[in-house]
Amino acid sequence: MQIHIGKTKVIIEQGDISEQNVDAIAIASNDRLWMGGGVADAIKRKGGEDIESEAMKQGPAKNGEIVITGAGELSAKHILHTVIMGQDLKPTEESIKTGTRNLLNKADELGLKSIAMPAFGTGVGKFPARQAAQSMVEQIINVLLEGKNLQEVRVILHNEGIYNTFIEEFERRFSK
Repeated sequence: MQIHIGKTKVIIEQGDISEQNVDAIAIASNDRLWMGGGVADAIKRKGGEDIESEAMKQGPAKNGEIVITGAGELSAKHILHTVIMGQDLKPTEESIKTGTRNLLNKADELGLKSIAMPAFGTGVGKFPARQAAQSMVEQIINVLLEGKNLQEVRVILHNEGIYNTFIEEFERRFSK
């Protein structure tokens, strides 16, 4: 699925976020910035251990903070570690909203043209996919309507059920 929000093309697809050819890949992170599971672990395995080392040197980080590292062996230039949970690995609706908003604002501020992001909190954090989709889509729309630099935002979802949930949420918002 593709839609335009402001000047930005938004692509929602099922796939492997680590294989995206974008300026930056976003991952959901804990406040200590260790990459122990889910999307973060896959990024670390494919991109290299240095990504986690570089991130952890910048921690601990506050909820909503965006920590920027290199992307190691991946084709992306940066990893944007989006802090949405503490050591309990339990994100909240508010932390997902704040993380999504801060991520897109930071990417725009940095002058990035393209970014790929997963469904925050739905893996290791076990946050309900429908709530994550509602929270993230709301913030994606709000930020991109005011954005200046981002030309493409890819929401890359590994799980078919979560992919379908995000498609439904975008369709609900844009079918009126």
